[in-house]
Amino acid sequence: MSFQYKILLVDDESDILEFLSYNLKKEGYDVYTALNGRQAIDIAKKVNPHLIILDVMMPGMDGIETCREIRELPDMKNVLVAFLTARNEDYSQIAGFDVGADDYINKPIKPRVLISRIKALLRRGGIVENPNTDKVDLGGIRIDRERYVIFKDDVEISLPKKEFELLSLLASKPGKVFAREIILDKVWGGDVIVGDRTIDVHIRKLREKLGDDYIKTVKGIGYKFEF
Repeated sequence: MSFQYKILLVDDESDILEFLSYNLKKEGYDVYTALNGRQAIDIAKKVNPHLIILDVMMPGMDGIETCREIRELPDMKNVLVAFLTARNEDYSQIAGFDVGADDYINKPIKPRVLISRIKALLRRGGIVENPNTDKVDLGGIRIDRERYVIFKDDVEISLPKKEFELLSLLASKPGKVFAREIILDKVWGGDVIVGDRTIDVHIRKLREKLGDDYIKTVKGIGYKFEF
């Protein structure tokens, strides 16, 4: 790393904090820990972390409320927030995204998988944030916006216009969940009436060409690109 990313870990179980902190520090991250939501907010104000990994189920102030208060802080509007949870209920994820979460990480999780997810989140500050970038390299997938073609493992794949625009949108911010309404507006435009089924068909076709590893479904919300 050219500099140390600051990561704030928030969980009411100290053994989980110790385990995660140990593995993240080995990767060179600057790690801070908090045992509850109020403590997390106080630390976040002081250190201004790049990423907050936040447990959902905590006594007192839970992760949802903590995230809501963090997002209300002027300096915290752009900080990345990933929920760490053992819960898989759809309503929990919807509530999390409603208050500004960027991703969900289910536990238990293997350290190498966690590191991979964190790197994908932090990469959002790179070239993929720039919509004017004509060529983007995303771990085996290269997107050439100028020529409207992609490459998977250096093999060129031609896509129909809407499939290309859909992939380009999702890949513009790896890990970010794009709601169906946003996809419809950005890819098909507000003046074109299409149904959710249209998105699903295009996603299926992209998966047939790219494999199932890149585009993930977030139930009740939409889709995201991971690599």
